[in-house]
Amino acid sequence: MIDVFKSLRTLLKISRVHIDNSILRLHYSLTVIILLAFCVIVTTKQYVGDPIDCVREENVPQSVINTYCWIHTTYTIPRALDPSLTRNHLIPHPGIDASQDESEFKYHRYYQWVCFVLFIQATLFYIPRWLWKLWEGGKLSALTMDLDVAICTDAEKRQKKKLLVDYLQSSKGHHDWYAARFFITELLYILNITGQMYLLDRFFEGEFLKYGIEVIEFYQMDQENRIDPMTRIFPKVTKCRFYKYGPSASIVSVDALCLLPLNIINEKIFIFIWFWFLILASMTSIMIFVHLIVIACPPVRVYLLNLKFNLSQLDHLHTIVRRTTIGDWFLLYMLGQNVDSVVFKEILEDLASSSDSMPKEN
Repeated sequence: MIDVFKSLRTLLKISRVHIDNSILRLHYSLTVIILLAFCVIVTTKQYVGDPIDCVREENVPQSVINTYCWIHTTYTIPRALDPSLTRNHLIPHPGIDASQDESEFKYHRYYQWVCFVLFIQATLFYIPRWLWKLWEGGKLSALTMDLDVAICTDAEKRQKKKLLVDYLQSSKGHHDWYAARFFITELLYILNITGQMYLLDRFFEGEFLKYGIEVIEFYQMDQENRIDPMTRIFPKVTKCRFYKYGPSASIVSVDALCLLPLNIINEKIFIFIWFWFLILASMTSIMIFVHLIVIACPPVRVYLLNLKFNLSQLDHLHTIVRRTTIGDWFLLYMLGQNVDSVVFKEILEDLASSSDSMPKEN
């Protein structure tokens, strides 16, 4: 298992050339690692033992009843979750009583699929990253030309800087689709995380969207009367009904009491996922809102460049922004993340000095 986690560390490695921002890296790097780590944990027996262990009649083999109940799902009785019943020793465990009315049964079918769901979630989080890398095509890496390394000869630096400035001047007005694809990728990230929350809600039969809120409310309620939502959604003890032939060839129903130790892990995993997805969705939404303002208000682009790279030549920035499109600004902003700060300031000066002699873009 340690070797598996070591292999996941490669996802944390950040490329020298940044083609996105830190919030997006939380999606395809940190979140993917978290989900894959959870996937490994729920498939490892050394922490919780067997995923299911049932109490059964002596004439039913242990392996048979365990396998059957794991495959065909187990159930609880919601009305037996009342904490007063357990406190007064009227039932053995929360959600377990002697009811035989199947209309009262709440079946739990999710636990066989948790590891697969976590793996699919990790894959979905990485797809927008893969798509943007495909669209980006190594453009920033090619334009950077090792200008992020401050230690190089003056002649080499001047030559690379001139090539970059000449390219930015000659290709002015042709980067809007490049920027548009990046903004589309951002929308894919927020659609992905929003869609995953709703899919998890369907997976848990309408319990996930309110899961975190209910957990918060649970810890604020009176201890005598509160019903733990983690016990309701992720029961540790359930029932299973097994059918077999009796001595006279009649069908005999066998009730088994099943322990689900894996749910001790599942309840913690999905409460963490609920809060993490909420935080990540909020940060991504704010980022998209800021970018909408940047697209609509050219003056904001000036101050965003100045704020990000601590530049003092506001007159140069105003000139550049006034003479370029949103795509040109976006490419310049991304270059600022990958080029040495001194060289970047010189590039801005050269662009500003040559912008007055160039026609203004709409």
